[in-house]
Amino acid sequence: MSTTTTLFSKIAEFRKLLLVLGFLVLLYLVYQNSIKNNSTSTIEYDTALIQQQIKNVGKLVVTEGHFSEVITYKDQKKYLGDLLSFEKKAIVVINADVTVGFDLSKVKFEVDSIHKVLKISNLPKEEIKISPDYKYYSIDESTFNEFEGQDYNKVNKIARENLNKKINASSLKTDAKKRLKEELFKLYSFVEIIKWKVEIEGETVSDEKEIQKFLD
Repeated sequence: MSTTTTLFSKIAEFRKLLLVLGFLVLLYLVYQNSIKNNSTSTIEYDTALIQQQIKNVGKLVVTEGHFSEVITYKDQKKYLGDLLSFEKKAIVVINADVTVGFDLSKVKFEVDSIHKVLKISNLPKEEIKISPDYKYYSIDESTFNEFEGQDYNKVNKIARENLNKKINASSLKTDAKKRLKEELFKLYSFVEIIKWKVEIEGETVSDEKEIQKFLD
């Protein structure tokens, strides 16, 4: 009788042990699943934040400047050899608003959520837009040599050539590049906070100096 009681007692203890082990295994599986789901949620959250940041910087970054130009335009028509000549002339004042920018919508962004890398490529070149305003003063013409459409076209061409020279000699393009660098660095700084990496044109960027070398 005592032997049977002892046997049932051991069986009961074994069952309790199995239940405890089973409970521990269940807790472990739940824990592992929780970690896995949390990791996936974090990656998805980081990816969403990066994509939102890309939308925020996907705009035209511009630097504005103002240039003035004064042109003395002259043209002469001659008849009967050099016996008769008729001159027309005018002083033209050109005020131009100039913008230099980068269309960041052309930049290609690839979010590699598996390796936690933001890849940036297809960096754009600067875009220059000139909006001139022409004012003509001291217009002097004659019946035999009046101002015509081709004269205004010549003035337009001369003015744009002179403005382009001034723009190239100014710091306008350099300032625009600095703005582009700032925008890319803002994006890089944001990504660094969530421990992602950035690749620009296939090269990993680790600080601001490395970003600037892609744009110099």
